Amino acid sequence: MSRLRKVRGFRLAVPLEVRFKDIDSMGHVNNAVYFTYFENARIAYWNALKKSRVRGDVEYVVARAECDFKSQVTLEDVLSCHIRVSSFGRSSFCFEYLIRENRSGRAIAAGRTVQVGYDYRKGRVRPIGEPIRRLIRRFERRPIPDHPARA
Repeated sequence: MSRLRKVRGFRLAVPLEVRFKDIDSMGHVNNAVYFTYFENARIAYWNALKKSRVRGDVEYVVARAECDFKSQVTLEDVLSCHIRVSSFGRSSFCFEYLIRENRSGRAIAAGRTVQVGYDYRKGRVRPIGEPIRRLIRRFERRPIPDHPARA
């Protein structure tokens, strides 16, 4: 059994299961699957904060997603995704991700998504409220800068 290794600056690590359907014809995880891994980490992040997008506790759209691939993954690898909020803008915030192989500590991928606050009823962008900012900062236990994210 492998353990989740702590990574400095990341408060939450989420175990990831590499599924057979994640594997492409070359025998490794397909590049598009990493964005699903990031999505799973976002869900776990909000669960850790006792918030839910389904209940409308946090409303946003993902405006940008990027991934830097470091090392290939096969079905035998045991992964975790480390996630943190790295900055706030007026109506946006950034998640950063680091996927690692648990047994070796090998870096697999690093990513970033920009989330933009969104009012689904009115169909428009809205600012990220101070209560959510405070909750995230309290959870992260570290300073998170306020500056506009590039989307």
